[in-house]
Amino acid sequence: MAEQPYETTAYPAAPWRMVGSLWLSLFKVRDDVDDLRPAGIYGAAFVSYEDGSPLTYSELLVARPITSTEHGKRVSITDIWVDSPASVAGGRELWAIPKDLSDFTLESSHTGPLSRTEWSASVARRPIASARFTDVSRGMLRLPFKGGTWQLELPEGGGEKTATLQGSAKTLPCRGVWDFAADGPLGFLRGAKPMASARMASFRMTFG
Repeated sequence: MAEQPYETTAYPAAPWRMVGSLWLSLFKVRDDVDDLRPAGIYGAAFVSYEDGSPLTYSELLVARPITSTEHGKRVSITDIWVDSPASVAGGRELWAIPKDLSDFTLESSHTGPLSRTEWSASVARRPIASARFTDVSRGMLRLPFKGGTWQLELPEGGGEKTATLQGSAKTLPCRGVWDFAADGPLGFLRGAKPMASARMASFRMTFG
């Protein structure tokens, strides 16, 4: 098997202290997709990790909420792509987050307090997803947030792993419109019912 570009890539030690912005929408999936993706609520998000972070990169992720006696309320990331080999290596080895590589486009414009943002992600020129957002989150007061992840063991081993995230951001509901490629890895979300969208602008977060 060919060696992946991230397998010999160095990455920052945990925890990672990240800054950037996140655009999130919630979807309801009515039918089971597979063992890792049962029916339920899923969050899809584009993220931009910016200057001030130990790594700067773009990200597309899908996660679902889970609850267990041992770990409490957390999210499990089922699908995730970034454009940084170091982020892939660190995410997989430190926290069992199943990151893969993809290409991204990001365009943003601002008119007064209003921001308009367009994202897309693709692998080998094959679309995964694209989205458009409109928000005024940059004018919001900064509020704290806290959460965590719980990930099953990856094929390369390492066992189950958890991570905690906490920080603050300027968060407000926003308008989000998504398009998932029908033949792409997130095709199961194409017919899902959108429930709500929000932007976390200028977040400062510790993850690890």
